[in-house]
Amino acid sequence: MAYESTPSALPAATGYPRSSRYHGIPTAVHTLPDGREVPYTARRLLPGPEELEELAEHTVSTGERPDLLGHRYLGSADQWWRIADANPVLDPAELTAEPGRTIGVPLPGGFPGVAHG
Repeated sequence: MAYESTPSALPAATGYPRSSRYHGIPTAVHTLPDGREVPYTARRLLPGPEELEELAEHTVSTGERPDLLGHRYLGSADQWWRIADANPVLDPAELTAEPGRTIGVPLPGGFPGVAHG
């Protein structure tokens, strides 16, 4: 599907729900060699874990999953990504793979915290 070269023809940056990690991320367009334009979601930069105010520390137990922690601490299973963002891991499964590991849980909404020094 080709898009016209006008901003109004492109998907809106708010096409994701407010609870999504991609909400508010702008849409960019890549032009293929044949001239077709392909929209994509621009890169999402993560805040440094030190920039997030911590709600709690959690010690992982056997059988826990990121989605269950999202529900427990943030009120929604689809908010697991906030916990993943606060603990620099590439794969969310790493969060709960090792029982006994302590992970940080950020305030809901990823509110920036006070500089710790």
